[in-house]
Amino acid sequence: MYVQRAAERFLGGDPAAGIETWHAFSFSGFYDPDNVRFGPLAACNEERLAGGAGFPEHPHRDVEIVTWVVEGELAHEDSTGHVETVRPGDVQRLSAGSGVRHSERNAGSAPLRFVQMWLTPSEGDEEPSYEVVRGIADGTPYALTRAEAVLHVRRLRAGERTALPDAPWLYVHVVRGAVRLGGEVLREGDAARVLDAEDLTAEAAGCAAELLAWEMHAEPHFG
Repeated sequence: MYVQRAAERFLGGDPAAGIETWHAFSFSGFYDPDNVRFGPLAACNEERLAGGAGFPEHPHRDVEIVTWVVEGELAHEDSTGHVETVRPGDVQRLSAGSGVRHSERNAGSAPLRFVQMWLTPSEGDEEPSYEVVRGIADGTPYALTRAEAVLHVRRLRAGERTALPDAPWLYVHVVRGAVRLGGEVLREGDAARVLDAEDLTAEAAGCAAELLAWEMHAEPHFG
């Protein structure tokens, strides 16, 4: 198990434009050959957007983009005609496939905070698709079939424990609070990468906690 602390992430974004980003993996102008991906997971970005700030329309291809809003409201618009507002508790998925353009912004005045994760699909050049699952229930798995991965959202009361899925690649990101995992305490923004995970449990350490866990079963093999 490798633990990446929040302070070890690469700081990106454009603070002058109201955009702060913390990258878990190589991204944009930052490249570390030893930190490119974990299984199919190629990005896990903590984003904070001030009121009115955002990312203008830009293209993607052959990537699965999954977004979890922590606070505020995210305005999404894409070239396939989807215009949506994504709120805390919603899971948004944009499958770029053969090519799509989209924009993301904070249309309100309150701060917006979200976690955005990019996974490389097992097969390329599919048709683009999009969906939002509203108010996903605690413990309900969200399957990302194109990447052979499953997202688990877990919300724990202080001292509560939860079993994590067994998987060749398991990625755990702490959204809120603190979590005890494999002898380590992970706090907000910390993440753990576990190879060949088996019989692992996470426990809320001292306060309520929320975590995202990716159960991943295949590395990308198209191209």
